[in-house]
Amino acid sequence: MFATSIKLAKKYDYLAPRFKQAYDWLDSHDVTKMEDGRYDIGEGVFAMVQRYTTLPFEKARFECHNEYFDIQYLAAGHESFGVALRSDLEVEEERLADDVIFYKTPKFYTPVNLKAGDLVAVPPEEAHQPRAAYNGQPEAVVKVVVKVKV
Repeated sequence: MFATSIKLAKKYDYLAPRFKQAYDWLDSHDVTKMEDGRYDIGEGVFAMVQRYTTLPFEKARFECHNEYFDIQYLAAGHESFGVALRSDLEVEEERLADDVIFYKTPKFYTPVNLKAGDLVAVPPEEAHQPRAAYNGQPEAVVKVVVKVKV
């Protein structure tokens, strides 16, 4: 799945070497059998394996990052989240030392649903809302967030 604006599709190469490193790493590792934590993949690319229970939509926050793309890969379970251009959003909280900005939930966003084996790549210009429960049903998931340096 690849969904973005035409301007961002023309701006970034989602098949550049760093992205290919991320895709190859995801394809060659059974992350459901790995410990939670950080795994270095290459220069400017690392993965964070996570286990958690998804949240009700209204508790999942929209966020973005200035320094990294997020490749959100679901290894087990189901998850929903929204994606919106950050230029359309109102800042709620900034944690610049952690490279994260949180936003108020927008009126317009694109919903994304992931099942095991699906991924979505989110550039810095887009905010995303991870950890939201699919169909409003909280569920345990195994997810990998691969960070790709801009």
